[in-house]
Amino acid sequence: MTNRRTVFGLFGAAALAAIAASGALAQEFTLKLHQFLPAQSTVPAQILDVWADNVERDSAGRIKIERYPSMQLGGTPPELIDQVQDGVADIIWTVVGYTPGRFPSTEVFELPFMVSDAGAASYAYWKMFEEHMADTEFSGLHVLGTWVHGPGLFHTADPVQTPDDLVGMRIRGGSRLVNQLLEILGATPVGMPVPAVSESLSKGVINGATVPWEVTTSLKVAELVGNHTEFEGPALYTLTFVLAMNEDVYNSLPADLQAVVDANSGLEFSVFAGNTQQAADGPARQVAVDLGNNIITISRAEAERWQALAAPIYDTWVAEMATKGIDGQALIDEARALMAEYSAAN
Repeated sequence: MTNRRTVFGLFGAAALAAIAASGALAQEFTLKLHQFLPAQSTVPAQILDVWADNVERDSAGRIKIERYPSMQLGGTPPELIDQVQDGVADIIWTVVGYTPGRFPSTEVFELPFMVSDAGAASYAYWKMFEEHMADTEFSGLHVLGTWVHGPGLFHTADPVQTPDDLVGMRIRGGSRLVNQLLEILGATPVGMPVPAVSESLSKGVINGATVPWEVTTSLKVAELVGNHTEFEGPALYTLTFVLAMNEDVYNSLPADLQAVVDANSGLEFSVFAGNTQQAADGPARQVAVDLGNNIITISRAEAERWQALAAPIYDTWVAEMATKGIDGQALIDEARALMAEYSAAN
């Protein structure tokens, strides 16, 4: 298997040779990358650092990327998009759903029971970003990558086997559509960025949370709750992410360094990121197994009841998109077709 630190090396040696051949002055650019997770978490350690290290290497050291985890530059996770637009940070990684309503087309991948595979969805997300979002919703940002995490699931103090078990529970939801799903299922959604989950669980502010397996390790979720409910087939939900750069900062780079950034970004990087997050689910799940936690698996047949309850969210979402001049059903159909295209080829 190709080492992930060379997976984007298509440009690598050629970039170094071109820079050397051009005799370009060693003008250096220091870029600040800001995000909300601890540095040792999956996304910073296995995705963002890989991207940043590769850009530094392929630029022959002319680009240096300073990494600021855990909101070290100040502010809150929902402010990251504004921070990169305003120049507080040069590059940010964030959950798109932390700013509900600003990037509506991305929600097609957050619909309940829409996504089965993170790699396939990340492939479709980038393709649809280029086609529908780059010059509209994301205008003014230089987007470097778009992806989703592996299957989202319930992690709860009390077991959740059926939708009825959720009635009366206070559950952290990660996005607007997840919160709608929780309401339909009878739970009380509690919105909060993922770093707040651990303290909220430990203090009993919430009875459970919806997060993918991979993030439970850094949040110590398996130590804080004893039950986990996962689904066969399509995931309960996924969230969308974006790695974005200040457009003026990108435009200030000379063409050869823009080419370095571009070569390490885009479709291939987005799929890598989605697959990397999903691959981290297994080791995190094993932590819960080793602790003796109760892992409930909803079969495909049982999941049909859940899917039927969630179906009105699709109708509501399509109607909401129509008020914004967006054909929501067309986005659903295109996303499904692109995910099937990826799965067939892989």
